[in-house]
Amino acid sequence: MYKKKIGLKKSDLIVGALFLIVGVVIYYRVEIGLNYNWDWGKIPQFLFRFDEESGKWVSNVLMWGLFNTIRLSIFGTILAIILGTIMGICRSSKVVFLRLISGTYVETMRNLPPLVIIFIVYFFIGTHLLPYSGIGDALEGRDNLLVSIVTFCLAPPEHLTTFLSALFTLAIFEGAYITEIVRAGIQSIRKGQWEAAHSLGLTKYQQMRYIILPQAFQRILPPLAGQFISLIKDSSIVSVISIPELSFRANELMTGTLLTMEIWITVTIMYLMLTLPCSVAIQKLEERVARSLR
Repeated sequence: MYKKKIGLKKSDLIVGALFLIVGVVIYYRVEIGLNYNWDWGKIPQFLFRFDEESGKWVSNVLMWGLFNTIRLSIFGTILAIILGTIMGICRSSKVVFLRLISGTYVETMRNLPPLVIIFIVYFFIGTHLLPYSGIGDALEGRDNLLVSIVTFCLAPPEHLTTFLSALFTLAIFEGAYITEIVRAGIQSIRKGQWEAAHSLGLTKYQQMRYIILPQAFQRILPPLAGQFISLIKDSSIVSVISIPELSFRANELMTGTLLTMEIWITVTIMYLMLTLPCSVAIQKLEERVARSLR
């Protein structure tokens, strides 16, 4: 397929020169105007350190936070998609009661500040539900394969309740936006598809399961993937409830070392390392979905 060549214009050169000038000015202000003593040499030890007992390089504080951010993002997205799909189907239902429940959920989540939602959901789930489930107590003190898997995928048994509270909080918050994505995808399917499925004698469940949802998910994959990036960024808000993700670890480290600029620039790069590849993958996914729909 022929691809149009993109050449540089004078306006591009002017804009590039302006960005260069702005970059030089910012560098000058940071380097000279702030009178800040940079100390990048201490940063690598917060990523990895050499363990004298094992004789190996092991991850340190910032990498621990990065791993927790990845865990929250992956499993939070899975739970949010499940919740959003259920609520999206309810939003598209002809049953008024189901539309009322899902509509109330969506409007509540979308019209409240995320910080308020975090505290309400966290203290309700973390204080009144999960402690009485006995999940952490059942695993704590045991040394078996299940504990190892739970520790690797989620958190150690002693911190499992707190981690699950943050996970459910993110899933409930992000699920409201996924609900609208799923609803839009379902409503984008032409009426003829429903009629064809009905003519085959399929039940409402079978129509949704085998005909409508597969087509809808093909169309909503790009925005769903975009929501994954949003959840990576939104995961930083759970630091306010002392979840040791990347932002929380960075804040602790900054308080103890006073390396403010170095630590937050490093954290910025680590977040970009997570989100930029996802952005590129989403762009490729959008192109592929667009070709398949054509």
